[in-house]
Amino acid sequence: MSPVFPMLTVLTMFYYMCLRHRARTATRGEMMNSHRTIESNSRTSPLNAEVVQYAKEVVDFSSHYGSENSMSYTMWNLAGVPNVFPSSGDFTQTAVFRTYGTWWDQCPSASLPFERTPPNFQSQDYVELTFEHQVYPTAVHVLETYHPGAVIRILACSANPCSPSPPTEVRWEILWSERPTKVNASQARQFKPCIKQINFPTNLIRLEINSSLLDYYTELDAVVLHGMKDKPVLSLKTSLIDMNDIEEDDYEEEDGCGMDNLNKKFSSTALREGPSNGYFDKLPYELIQLILNHLTLPDLCRLAQTCKLLNQHCYDPLQYIHLNLQPYWAKLNDTSLEFLQARCTLVQWLNLSWTGNRGFISVAGFSRFLKVCGSELVRLELSCSHFLNETCLEIISEMCPHLQDLNLSSCDKLPPQAFNHIAKLCGLQRLVLYRTKVEQTALLSILNFCSELQHLSLGSCVMIEEYDVIASMIGAKCKKLRTLDLWRCKNITENGIAELASGCPLLEELDLGWCPTLQSSTGCFARLARQLPNLQKLFLTANRSVCDTDIEELACNCTRLRQLDILGTRMVGPASLRKLLESCKDLSLLDVSFCSQIDSRAVLELSVSFPKVFIKKSFTQ
Repeated sequence: MSPVFPMLTVLTMFYYMCLRHRARTATRGEMMNSHRTIESNSRTSPLNAEVVQYAKEVVDFSSHYGSENSMSYTMWNLAGVPNVFPSSGDFTQTAVFRTYGTWWDQCPSASLPFERTPPNFQSQDYVELTFEHQVYPTAVHVLETYHPGAVIRILACSANPCSPSPPTEVRWEILWSERPTKVNASQARQFKPCIKQINFPTNLIRLEINSSLLDYYTELDAVVLHGMKDKPVLSLKTSLIDMNDIEEDDYEEEDGCGMDNLNKKFSSTALREGPSNGYFDKLPYELIQLILNHLTLPDLCRLAQTCKLLNQHCYDPLQYIHLNLQPYWAKLNDTSLEFLQARCTLVQWLNLSWTGNRGFISVAGFSRFLKVCGSELVRLELSCSHFLNETCLEIISEMCPHLQDLNLSSCDKLPPQAFNHIAKLCGLQRLVLYRTKVEQTALLSILNFCSELQHLSLGSCVMIEEYDVIASMIGAKCKKLRTLDLWRCKNITENGIAELASGCPLLEELDLGWCPTLQSSTGCFARLARQLPNLQKLFLTANRSVCDTDIEELACNCTRLRQLDILGTRMVGPASLRKLLESCKDLSLLDVSFCSQIDSRAVLELSVSFPKVFIKKSFTQ
């Protein structure tokens, strides 16, 4: 063979390494410029005109501030043309997620984070939107009208949700991603990230959200998808510039392809005769295990292929005590669960939130996994896992006898009868049923048998007919209850509040936001303050009857209070708030938005006197 060919091979490898180094060290501005170069070099025929379209329908989301029975502050406001933009401010016609900032992570109801979560997975919420036409995306614009900056990831899906037949393959591709960044302005903006081109048409776009750096709720008005109906043909020189996308591709590979090839990488037959174990033989087994605890799951897959000793360590069930599979929702399937199964026999914490949708995980696959791996489970996160049905909850109740923490948040496709099986989990200490179709009979059964409950979320559970009956059962059975979320419960009255206050004296957190049937004139809020001295968080959002007397009762009796939301009241003045701030030394969050007696000047004066307290006052332009 001529020596020219090896030399060319070496030069080619060197050139590739230089390009890869450039991609990893390039500034964000350079990468954006390379994206623009690609876009400017795309060649389309005159007939292939760009299609510009607003979202047709909202098909899935993880949470929203609004009610299931109205349009105010709901995700459904993202469908169609803008309602508010370019105006700035707090408008009910926009889409708003349930939380913002870090306040919810500082509450007594907050759960501990999972270990071994990839540092570049920071999504907290999501919304999925369909569009009329499938296109090859050239741009995605998000119209943000209040406190922008929450969108951190945009994805496209190959499946057409409007098609009558199920897709043979479902593929998600990241169009753009960025770590959470602080946006100092709260005014409206049209967010125009530079997206990468993909090789399939799409009419399903997903926005992922992180609100941790926001000063208040972000509000989104509309999403615009630009694209070509025919696949654009790129010029030759874009292939070199496109190498600058390697950094983003690495992100996708780490979070996606690692799971996509999980069956191959964890298969015992995949490991061939390799190098010796080197100096690892001289290290104590426990030390190697400790080092491996810092690896993400895909990295653990890769390490298993290096040598037999490390392969043995990567198979050790002790590496999978806490298993967070949520970051890999776009790739996780039945095959992944099957090959994880043998090494997850000791798993105690399992996070399958957002996973399994659109046929990725079957009921049979989930059931097989839990039958092998459910005996030691203490915590199970299944938020937005729409593959779940009654059989799945029955399997959970049978295979997970030690379960203490169950999260079914936004599992709104679960049938009402499925929740009856939860009553068999008598050791439950935390139960999240936010935005589910749990009915009154099933919930009463759960409360009767699960007397160890300490944390209970029933926010936006619209199928419950009489919340007073539920509150009475909670007061009678759940004596250890510390946190209770009754956000937007439609008919609780002072009678239910009285049962709660007398039966659950350990309550530290109570959310009664948007509960219209509670009236201060009945004395219900004053009774809460007198009987629940341990309260740290109290949300009375949008209750116009809250008055100065209620605030003064809180100041006298609830000196441990840290968070108080009285948005929308007309009956509270600056004097009573000053008493509250003087008495509650630990108060850190006070929301007085749309309180007619608390103007901007009063907020400024209180903020100067109490600089450690974040006093929130939203506005409408």
